[in-house]
This record gives sequence, C-alpha cells and structure tokens, in this order.
Amino acid sequence: MDKFPITPWFLLLVISVTGWLAACGEERDPLPGEPPSGLTSFIEEHKTDWDIPGMAVAIVHEDSVVYARGFGVTHLDDPEPVDEQTIFGVASISKAFTAAALGLLVEEGLISWDDPVAEHLPDFELYDPRITDELTIRDALSHRSGLGRMIGNRLQFMTNRDRDELIYRLRYLEPEKPFREGYVYNNMMYLVAGEIIPAVTGQSWDDFVAERFFGPLGMERSNTSVTQIDEDDNAAWPHQEIRGEVVPIPRRNFDNAGPAASINTSVKELAQWVRLHLGEPGIYDGERLISRDIMKEMHSAQTIIPVDEMYGDLRAYGLGWFIQSYEGKRIDRHGGGTDGMTTSLVLMPERDLGIIVVTNTFSGFRDVVTNKIMDHYLGLEETDWNSIILERYEERYREQAAERDTIHQLRQQDVPPSLEPDRFTGSYFDNLYGELEVLMDDEDNLVLKFWDDEELMADLQHWEGDRYRAHWHNPAQREKFVEFVLGRRAVVEGIDVTFNLRPNMIQVGAYPSDYTRTVRYEKVE
Repeated sequence: MDKFPITPWFLLLVISVTGWLAACGEERDPLPGEPPSGLTSFIEEHKTDWDIPGMAVAIVHEDSVVYARGFGVTHLDDPEPVDEQTIFGVASISKAFTAAALGLLVEEGLISWDDPVAEHLPDFELYDPRITDELTIRDALSHRSGLGRMIGNRLQFMTNRDRDELIYRLRYLEPEKPFREGYVYNNMMYLVAGEIIPAVTGQSWDDFVAERFFGPLGMERSNTSVTQIDEDDNAAWPHQEIRGEVVPIPRRNFDNAGPAASINTSVKELAQWVRLHLGEPGIYDGERLISRDIMKEMHSAQTIIPVDEMYGDLRAYGLGWFIQSYEGKRIDRHGGGTDGMTTSLVLMPERDLGIIVVTNTFSGFRDVVTNKIMDHYLGLEETDWNSIILERYEERYREQAAERDTIHQLRQQDVPPSLEPDRFTGSYFDNLYGELEVLMDDEDNLVLKFWDDEELMADLQHWEGDRYRAHWHNPAQREKFVEFVLGRRAVVEGIDVTFNLRPNMIQVGAYPSDYTRTVRYEKVE
C-alpha cells in the first residue's frame, strides 16, 4: 500500500505543531485571568454592524469557564433572549467528536487509525477500486481522499435518504485530486468514518457520542438531530440575508450526515468539551476520558494545507481539527457553518485558552470576537478587528454584486427556448445524485424537484435559450442555473445543473462564487 508522502515540509510542520501536549504542561508567562474588559459592551455594540439576531460566547481559561453569555434573540419573529444555555447547530464542530469517538475504539483495540475503511464496511466502494482498497480511517478523517468538497458534500442535501444510501452513492463520485496528494475538505468522508462505529460496536454514532461524551461531560441538552429540539426549547433559529433583509429560515435536517455536521449544543455545554482538550488533555474533572496518545494523534498534523495569509504561516488538518498559528502561537480550531448558523471554536494550548463563538446567521463577527479575545490573553495591543474583517466582507459584497451585474448584462433574454415548456418535463437521473423531475405547475410554469423531496423544489424562470434560473421554494437555498440539453431532432437528452457552493444570485456578498460544478442528468422518461 502506498503511504502518504512524507516531505521535509511535512516533517517541519509536524515538529512545529505537535508541541501541543508539551505546551499544555509548560510554565507560562503571567497572563490576565479575566476576560477582556468591555467585551460584553463591545459585542452588544458591534453585532449590529453584522445584522446578527443572536449569538453566544464562552471563554475557557485554566480549566474554568470564565465567561459565558448570550446576546440578542433566538428568532426575529418570535424573540426570546439568547443566553449561555441556548442551543445552536454547530455543524462541523461535530467532526472532532467523531474523530474522538473513533479514537476511543482505537484505544480499546477494536480498530486502528490505519485500518482500511473497507475492512469494517465491506460494502464500501469508491469510484477508483484502488482507493476503495487503500483508503484508511486516517485518510477519511484528514481530508486527503481526493474526493471533491462540493459535489460530494451536496449529497447531504438528500435529506430524505439515509446514511447507507449516501455512502452507496459515493462510488459514483469522481476524485477532484489524486489520492493522498492534497487537502480537499469533504463531509462525506466523516460520514463514512462515523459509520464504522455501529459496524464495530452495534451502537449508532448518535448513541455512542451521547453515551461516551455528552453524558460524562454533563452536556445534558446537547443532541445530534434537529428533531430532538422541542418547539418550546431554548434554541436559536437560523437566519439568513435574503434580498437585503435578514429573515428566519427553516432548520435543515442533516441527520444523514450526522458524524460530519449534526450536533446541536450550547456554549455552556460545549465549553466542557473544550476543557477536555486543554490542561492535561483527555482528563475532565479528574477522570481520564481519552488517553494521552489518542489526544496527541487527533491534534497532530496529518495533511498540509496551502498557506493562506488569512490563516497564518502554518496550516494543516489533524483528525477533526485545523492546526495553524496566530501571532506565533499554535492554535487548534474548527469552524462550523450550516444554513443560517456559524460557529468558531479555538484552542490555544500554550495559554490554556479556549474560545467559542456561535451566531444564528452567517457572519464574520465570530472571527472579530475570537481575535479580540486571543489578543487580550496574549497581551497584545488592541487591533480594530471589527473594521478590518468587516471591510474584507464588504469587499466580497462588492465583488459579488459586480459578478451578479455581469451575469445580468450578458443575459440574452430575447433568445427563446428551443421547445415549448411542456416538452422539457419528465424524469432525469444521475448515478451520483439520483432522480430529478421537471414538472408543470397549475399555472403551466416549469418546476424542478430534486430527489423526490418536497423541501427541494424550485420554480424555473426562463433566462436565455434553453437556460433557466431556479428559484427555490425555500429561499435559503443557493439559486441555480439549469440548461436543457437537446440532441438530434430537438429531442431532450438531459439537463445540466450548476451547483454553487457559494451563491452568485442571492445573498449578495456572503461569499464570492468561486466554486461551482455542473452535473449532467440524463433524461429517462
């Protein structure tokens, strides 16, 4: 079996970042014990710059939760105050729980990090048979499978399909990069890794995480599904900017991608998870929950990530954690983003410091608050992070608006479709994504329906020629362009659907639309 290539740069990075455990126990310079003065008023003042309905912040320092507070409201239309116990969807923060859960199985001798996935999931199959045979648990957890971020991640939007079906469909997903030759973030690999838990233990990922982590850490209200959030619970509702206004949007059920993204928790309870990773890692309130070796492995660099000026000079991915530098100090971090919610979780082992920020809309303010807190505990002069990061986002807004305007300027609206609309109706199919239907509504307009799911329907507006723009019934969805493909004698052969990881028609400026893929669905009837 070919091993992941070890380069001098990789060795340098490992040496640089695996000082994590040593840092947790070394003598430190005197530090401020209290949170930044004026933090509460700063957040209250500047969260309005970002149109954030509600958010919460927690700081862990030297094994104590020294700050935990909520701001704003859970829901703009039914406002209840956010506090430190308000539940938020923390999305990809779930990945570290999955890696730690598998670490417990390694510790118990039931698996090893370098076991081939197929050894535990006999029906597992990828596009390339060699990768099927060689992909290890470590590969899956460290984002070096080569499978593409967006096209693979779109599978989790098949919310009426279970985990087994999503894993089955991975055999039709072509790699984006060569195996073990680079970092490509992929949620589905965490689903695959998480499903090893029931294969080995007979216990679902959800129950295992609840029993081995939520219980011992006192995370009594944390859960792994939005279906476990009661209507009257103290829980935040997602919001999103749509056509210039921040509005509530539906909660999305990501149960089928649970090990990658489905945990819901509060900053008060997530702070207990942070305590487990700081101080003497793996020990919580005097009891060892995870071995020192497993904690070290999770927080060691596995895959190098190209240097990005936004993230510092060192950057790598461990097992459920990004590893990078901040002002010369090593930090382990992860973000979480789901429809209408964002999370930032940062560990700074050398300062025995953990920071959690959650918001119930997309926002860069989480980074503003995180940086302000880190600067305080590093004794640095105050930086106006709010202005710096806000300007960065506003620049993206301007770029996005310009791109949107260009799309409109290039539109040839007078070019009619090749056929009458009813000729485009029918069933279409793609091996990776399954079925897609094109229907006529009661007013003889074309409607798109994905995966036989009423939650994933869109009205088609003629754009130019045989190209249409899809307006989702759920406005939180990224708008899409689709184009019907005609063969000889004007027979409809398929439909091309352009998926955007980042929107280019609505939510102007949320992200630049720099990651798109087009999928061809063949017409079957």
